[in-house]
Amino acid sequence: MTNLADDLRRAADAVALLGSSSADLAALPDAEALAGQKRIACARRLLDTYAALMAATIAERSRPELGHSGLAAQQGFLSPEALIQNWTGSSTGDAYKLVAVGTMMADTEAADKLVEEALSTLSTPDAGADADAVDVAAFVARVPWQAPIARAVTAGTLSVDAAEAIRAGLGQIDAAVTAEKLRVALETLLTEASTLNADEVFKRARRMRNRLDEAGIAAREKQAHDDRYLKVYRLSNGNVRLNGLFAPEDGKFVLSTFDSITGPRRGGVRFVDPERAAWAKKMQTTRAAPSRSTRTPSCSCSRSPAKPTPAGSSADAARRCA
Repeated sequence: MTNLADDLRRAADAVALLGSSSADLAALPDAEALAGQKRIACARRLLDTYAALMAATIAERSRPELGHSGLAAQQGFLSPEALIQNWTGSSTGDAYKLVAVGTMMADTEAADKLVEEALSTLSTPDAGADADAVDVAAFVARVPWQAPIARAVTAGTLSVDAAEAIRAGLGQIDAAVTAEKLRVALETLLTEASTLNADEVFKRARRMRNRLDEAGIAAREKQAHDDRYLKVYRLSNGNVRLNGLFAPEDGKFVLSTFDSITGPRRGGVRFVDPERAAWAKKMQTTRAAPSRSTRTPSCSCSRSPAKPTPAGSSADAARRCA
């Protein structure tokens, strides 16, 4: 059985051996730097697991039915997510992610414990086998379909970010997508998740959900279309603020346009070949240089106020203006 405390101690010790300053890490050879990055990722994954479990504990002690006696309310917060966000300095999305994954892990652990207790009763000779079998089946049915996700996080084979990506991507049970279908899809997805990052995992999970519920694709597209909005308003200081929500297709166009507009601010053209890089720099310098006007400048004397001039000076002025 996995012991998170022992794993975290070993991971922290492995990270501490890398050094304690930027100079120590900069002196590492390439192989050790790559190995060090893996150690840090392992330690962070374990800390995220602890953070999710603690978030679930705080959420459990801040249930709405507890009212003002809830833990979050006692600290002056409206929700456990708000408390976690304030104390950790994280984003709202990160706080909700920790609560969602931690709650999933806690529910799975409680369900697995009930199944183990029910199975242990089968070994007692004075117990009714049929009744116990029925009890075990009832407890097994209570195990959530997300249980493999929670077990993978506890075992250290799946990160909290990837777990939330799977949970959000596969969605919830409905009339078209049963728990059994989601379990089968989850089994396939977990075999691929170890080689993917959280964004890729979410895309795979969303595609699996669409295949399971092809009839619901149109409804989800319509919902995404209906949820769109764009607000543009001017602030008191004259600045203009935009706030909007776009469907995936519209969002791609907006992001593409944004990248095109802000592209020159991201360092300009980059070439690996030195000659091409020199050519690009020359072109940028040439375009940035101010253009010279070919118009003949007007004579300053024609705009100067009339002043008394000594005799003979008018001819010199006429020659200068010619």
